Amino acid sequence: MNLALRHHGTWVIVLSFIFGFMLNIMPLPTWASPWRPNWVAMVLIYWCIAIPQRIGVATGWSVGIINDVLNNTLLGQHALSLCIVSYISVRLHLRIRLFPKFQQAISIFGLVIINQLLNAWIYSIFTDFQIHWSVIFPAITSMILWPWLFVILRDMRRTHRVF
Repeated sequence: MNLALRHHGTWVIVLSFIFGFMLNIMPLPTWASPWRPNWVAMVLIYWCIAIPQRIGVATGWSVGIINDVLNNTLLGQHALSLCIVSYISVRLHLRIRLFPKFQQAISIFGLVIINQLLNAWIYSIFTDFQIHWSVIFPAITSMILWPWLFVILRDMRRTHRVF
């Protein structure tokens, strides 16, 4: 296979991650902040299940490091959790792709909750942070928004022939 064809549409993938980062750091009102969807994790999960031969654990690690820098957290905190989430997504990509949208959303809830709990656990090791129920709020909103994000990214992938 031609090298140029193998990496077709890389700019679409990069642009989607940039938008995910922008949505993750966008200021929200105080009442809405705990409900912020985990946009970066959702974009990573989408690309892991759409093109697992290109996007995987190394991408999860790289995106996590960038997320750590943007959120001013412990370097490697998001990298570890996104690395684990991307590994699970790649391993289960064939199953997740076959699910209808509402079942995919439930899978996204599970993957984002893993991400949130790992981040909360790591954060609680180095601070006096207590893990409580609000840690699942981003997973709930991510689950609700998944069908729309999936359709948008799928249409972008098909339009620009990302493979």
